[in-house]
Amino acid sequence: MGPLEPNIPELILGLIVFFFLFGVLGKALLPRIERTLTERHDRTDGGMARAEAARAEAERIRDEFRAELATARHEAAAIRQAAAEEGAALVAALRAEGQQQRERLVDEAHVQLAADTVLAEAALREDVIALATELASRVVGEPLADLPGTRAIAEEYRGRAVN
Repeated sequence: MGPLEPNIPELILGLIVFFFLFGVLGKALLPRIERTLTERHDRTDGGMARAEAARAEAERIRDEFRAELATARHEAAAIRQAAAEEGAALVAALRAEGQQQRERLVDEAHVQLAADTVLAEAALREDVIALATELASRVVGEPLADLPGTRAIAEEYRGRAVN
């Protein structure tokens, strides 16, 4: 019996034990090994897939945020523009109101100045007549203020001097 001439009963017994162990390993141990490998594969590849999904979700949220930020910036620019236009309109309205008020005040001042001029001329005329009458009284040597025609003479002279 050498290696080339095997012992048949031992060979049969060895094959039976081999197939029995192979069957036990195939039924009990190989499913557990397969399950462990599947779990390990799921953890590695599934984790990468979940990470990729999380990354895609984060990018989607970031894009939404950027879009909302762009919209908010656009709205802020529109609000600033509207406020600037409103401010310019308000300034123009106040400027127009101030211009009208200034014109009204200037017109009132012109009217008041004309009235004051008339009053000053009348008062000055009275003073000139009184001074002229007093001077004429001193020149003549007699009181002329009591004469009824003194005022008429002064008015007549004034009319000639103005024309």
